[in-house]
Amino acid sequence: MKRFAILVLGLLCFGGALAADDSALALVRDTSQRMLSALESHRAEINRHPERIYPLIDSIVVPHFDFERITEFAMGRYWRRATPEQRRELIRQFQELLVRTYANTLLAYSGQEIRYLPPRSRGSSNAVTVATQVQKAGSPPVPIDYSLYRKNGAWKVYDIAIDHASLVFNYRSNFASQIHERGIDGLIQRLREMNTKGST
Repeated sequence: MKRFAILVLGLLCFGGALAADDSALALVRDTSQRMLSALESHRAEINRHPERIYPLIDSIVVPHFDFERITEFAMGRYWRRATPEQRRELIRQFQELLVRTYANTLLAYSGQEIRYLPPRSRGSSNAVTVATQVQKAGSPPVPIDYSLYRKNGAWKVYDIAIDHASLVFNYRSNFASQIHERGIDGLIQRLREMNTKGST
């Protein structure tokens, strides 16, 4: 889960006049730069009060993710079994968990270089993969691929693959195991517990 945050070091804003693939790349590149710039601008304050990183993430990064689609994919076939109330709570708790994980990794960011590669079409002008590489001194680059699709005219991230391992599919097996043992309400409770633990 900690790898989720290296992941989001490559996030988002729009270059509306660009071609579709280029605008997705601009989204990933520009938001990454905005987030890291905001982090550095508020570094002293955030070092004293780490919780103040959350409003920055909420305003800069969160709007570019489709957490409903991410949660639906992570739930797999169990999504159809969830009630509307359960779905809303799953989305809320899973989003909080992912944001907390990202925040913790972002706080440890120490200037690693991010390289942006040409986007790849996913067979449609409405779906692309933006590939990045995070370079840490003395180590091979870590590939991080962002899967985006168009929703109401805007690019949204719905999956991230770190070193070719999909975030969504990694969680799918974990969620299935939790549901098998404890049911959907048990999974929701487990997510709540993890978020409560992360806030202490």
